[in-house]
Amino acid sequence: MTLVIKSGKIVTAAETFHGDILVEGEKIVQIGANLKIPENAEVINAEGKLVMPGGVDPHVHLNLPMFDTVSSDDHYTGHKAAAFGGTTTALDFVPHWEGSLRDNIDRWHERADDLAAIDFSFHMNIERLNPEVRAEMPKLVKEGITSFKVFTAYNGRMRLQDGDIFETLRIAKENGYLTMVHAENGDVIDILVAEALAAGHLTPEWHALTRPSWSAVEAVLRSSALAGMADTPLYVVHMNTGGGVDQVQYAREQGLKVMGETCPQYLFFTIDDIRRSDGAKWICSPPMRTVADNQRLWKGLMEGTLQTMGTDHCAFFYDGTQPIVYEGKKIAIPGKELGKDDFTKIPNGLPGIGDRMPILWTYGVGSGKISENEFVALCSTNPAKIFGMYPQKGSLMPGADADIVLWDPERELDYGVAYAKHRTDYNLYEGWKLKGYPEKVFLRGNLIVDGEQWSGRPGMGKFLHRNPDAPVL
Repeated sequence: MTLVIKSGKIVTAAETFHGDILVEGEKIVQIGANLKIPENAEVINAEGKLVMPGGVDPHVHLNLPMFDTVSSDDHYTGHKAAAFGGTTTALDFVPHWEGSLRDNIDRWHERADDLAAIDFSFHMNIERLNPEVRAEMPKLVKEGITSFKVFTAYNGRMRLQDGDIFETLRIAKENGYLTMVHAENGDVIDILVAEALAAGHLTPEWHALTRPSWSAVEAVLRSSALAGMADTPLYVVHMNTGGGVDQVQYAREQGLKVMGETCPQYLFFTIDDIRRSDGAKWICSPPMRTVADNQRLWKGLMEGTLQTMGTDHCAFFYDGTQPIVYEGKKIAIPGKELGKDDFTKIPNGLPGIGDRMPILWTYGVGSGKISENEFVALCSTNPAKIFGMYPQKGSLMPGADADIVLWDPERELDYGVAYAKHRTDYNLYEGWKLKGYPEKVFLRGNLIVDGEQWSGRPGMGKFLHRNPDAPVL
């Protein structure tokens, strides 16, 4: 198949120019002005539209068991939602359950491969460290996995002690992998949760009150120090505090190879949203903070202290007792109602994989906080580089996969569940006014989104074998 996207305004992380893109099969083969159109080529006139690389979401959770349920988006429905929002690559996490790392990776492929509708890869959680795990970690590159995730929270489940995190960092250094960290102080959280329950504080706001900002700030600095002592890169996921951004800035000023990610929810929402009558919709870990935190996170993006915009997408129904209609069929999955009487039983997670790019465009680019090139960098190019997929992903250049988004900068809409394709019953941005939205989305040259028409299918997404020794941005 030959495709020419003609007369568009091409936007990359580095530059903006008018031109054409020639696609042969799944790859971009030529970019330039007034390209000669091959015979029998399909031609799409992109005049008045922006042409950008497909988005890369570095942080999603799909089909994830939690408490007494499972997240409502699987690797088909979540990928479909991503595509409608302009994202063509998503990185999920393999839980560290019983058995070997390879056993768990195989289990996650069984859950994902036949459903995947966009291209994808995995990070590997490291939730315990023993001789068997140590011996297996260097072999993950053969599985196409070059990133670990460790936790300083969730005591007794996923948390590693500092010594084990330090050792994980050193194994990562030896093999060119990247270590990611969920940075909160698990000891403090456990004490505060126990005290809240004993005092009968069961409403959703106590989820945030028992995870204080300082627990994240301290853990970001401590994790950065461990990475500094191991002399290896660190990537701090879903940053939610202004103080945490300060610590990343400090670490980088000291020459440490620390990078940071935030998510749209931490730019716009606060603990006051959790205090609403439907506050369970906003429960995620780590929680929303204050307006001052929102502002510092924006500043971190604008100044380059934070390098990527993820989502931490992990959708649940708000009321899983009431079915919704998804692709013509009724479905209901137990959700946040499970914790209506106890905040510790509310499934932690939000829908967001499809919202990320449209929301950041309107309220980031549209407000003048970031440029259109910085938008592409945060949502596509930077995560592709950091996680060893560039220039196959996150770029518009000859040889790259033809993951292309035609963006209509003039389209206006009142956003919400009517447009978002998540398989759940609410949207955090219901009624928000947007200007700028994806019109067409191509995955490796295949048109999968055309306005409201969906042409993707389960199993068309490919697993990406990522490269080690990726750059630190």
